[in-house]
Formats: sequence, structure tokens, C-alpha cells
Amino acid sequence: MLNRSLLLKLWLLVIVLGKALTMNSPAYGEIIQTNPQQPESFQERIRQQQEEQTQQTQEQFNETWLRLHFQEPQQQEQQLKIQQQEFSRQRQELRRQQQLRLQQQETSLQQQEFTRQQQFRLQHQQLRQDQEFRQQEELRLEQQRRQQELRQQKNNL
Repeated sequence: MLNRSLLLKLWLLVIVLGKALTMNSPAYGEIIQTNPQQPESFQERIRQQQEEQTQQTQEQFNETWLRLHFQEPQQQEQQLKIQQQEFSRQRQELRRQQQLRLQQQETSLQQQEFTRQQQFRLQHQQLRQDQEFRQQEELRLEQQRRQQELRQQKNNL
């Protein structure tokens, strides 16, 4: 890309310089000056036209040079800025997605902890209920045994 751009710049420079040198060559001027049949005012007009063409060529060369040396680097710099902005935007998006994943993981862990605590409470409640049931059963059995003992005692009397 850079070599192609450099070759294009050099090629344009050669073309512009070639035009400028051709118009300013001594042979060009000699033909005009050595032609005695043309009146001086005509020769003066030709000379002015040559100077104007030379000036236009020089201005075109200057514009081309400025465009190649200043506008293209500015465009490249602007393109680089755009790429950097896109990279920054992508990096921010990646951070946002990572943060979202972390929040989702945190939420999932909190839900798991909540579920674990609920299970623990349920197990604890079940154990208490089982223990109360056993105690009540033991009391009932104890009462039955006493009543039976009492009956036996009565029967023995």
C-alpha cells in the first residue's frame, strides 16, 4: 500500500516536471524568438501564454505535491484515528460483556447460596419435626407402659 502510494507520487512528479521543463525549454523560446516574420506583439503574447502555462503547471505541481504530502497523511491519520476509536469501542464492549458475565455469575452464585440455605433450613426443620415426633412417640409409649403397669397393679391387688 505504501509502496504503491510512493510510486504514484513519483510518477505524478515526473509527469508534472516533464510538462514544466518542456514548456520552459530554450528550444521553445528560440523558435518563437528566431521567427522574424511574427510581429513583436505576437511573440510577446506567445511568451505570456508560455509563462501562464508554466505558472499553471507550477501551481498544479504545487497542488499535487501538497495533496500527496499533506492531505494523504491527514487522511491516513484520520483513518488511523477512526481505527483507534473502533478498537476502543470494541474494547469497551468487551469489558461491558465481561462485566455482564461476572454479574450473571455473581447472581447465579447468590441463587445457589440462597437455594443451599433454603435446603439447610428445610433439613433443619425436618430434623426438628422428626425429633419432636420421636419425643411425642416416646411419651405416648411411656404413657402406655405406665397405664399398663397400673392395670397390672390393679389386677394384682
